[in-house]
Amino acid sequence: MTDRYFDELAGRFAEKIYGSTKGAIRLAVLQQDLATVLPNKPINVLDIGAGQGHISLWLAQQGYHVTVTEPSAVMLDTAKEQFAQAKLTADFIQQPWQQLSFNQSFDLVICHAVLEWLADPLSILDTLKTFTHPRGTLSLAFYNKDALIYRNLLKGHFKKLKKQQFSGEKQSLTPQNPIASNELKQAMNTDWEIIAQSGIRVFHDYMPFDFQAKADPNELIEMELAYCKHPTFSGLGRYTHWLCQPK
Repeated sequence: MTDRYFDELAGRFAEKIYGSTKGAIRLAVLQQDLATVLPNKPINVLDIGAGQGHISLWLAQQGYHVTVTEPSAVMLDTAKEQFAQAKLTADFIQQPWQQLSFNQSFDLVICHAVLEWLADPLSILDTLKTFTHPRGTLSLAFYNKDALIYRNLLKGHFKKLKKQQFSGEKQSLTPQNPIASNELKQAMNTDWEIIAQSGIRVFHDYMPFDFQAKADPNELIEMELAYCKHPTFSGLGRYTHWLCQPK
């Protein structure tokens, strides 16, 4: 297994995730969480595996200096186009995380929907620590393996669960290597303190499709924001978002 890049799937991501209610919910939860730690002064932000640059663009709109990194040329070109249309600037780097090198640490490091596409999801943790300022913050969002198991239980995919077959097909948007929260938390325990947690899409993806179609998108987002931190429901999110600080 190798790390997965998305030149060939950029269009599907744009349609199925970024251009959908799913993507709007994800962005809304991330923005709500990040707003609690963003200072009212200029800071340097690093976005690792930034995809098409949606969260980076929002951060740049808040006046922060953003370094956008992404291994996929197609994804990065889309990010550049978004910044150009907004008449905003950023530093753009087309490299995988293993090749990144900086002479500084960053006040905020973004790593969203990256771990689950790596051959070894835990291998990036030391790099994230290196790039984060000792008084900085890591925003880590990852595909929730526990939610994937729950969804397969609801669908009656018992054979798949017994075989522990969680990775998606070659052209699937289901990540190849989802990680359980407790496993990741244990791996981060020595170096990081998790200061906040939210679930992303804690109920949307479990709704019957006809209910999804009838629901007002703004109300869906409103309810997701209301319940993303609920102690019972946050663990059901399709993604988990942690705000972390170095110990």
